[in-house]
Amino acid sequence: MSANEIGPGAADLHGAADLSGVVSAIYRDVLCDDSLDADSDFFEAGGDSLAAFQISALLGDRIGAEIPVALVFAYPTPADLAAVVEVDGVGAA
Repeated sequence: MSANEIGPGAADLHGAADLSGVVSAIYRDVLCDDSLDADSDFFEAGGDSLAAFQISALLGDRIGAEIPVALVFAYPTPADLAAVVEVDGVGAA
């Protein structure tokens, strides 16, 4: 799934489970690996600083909020990143 297929806006996100799917899709697109899922590790998948910035920007665009790139490094799986974004209320309307 490409970033264009994810589409803009946060209105259809309802909880960390949905957000985890969005983050997983972004990881697959940025890291060019269709096998990645919510528990895939950013570093083990070959993630680097450029990929982290791309993930941060795409996720921020998707949910309409700024996502600090440091979160990608601190929470390296899509599930963990989604959970911290959801708990912190990033992107909440």
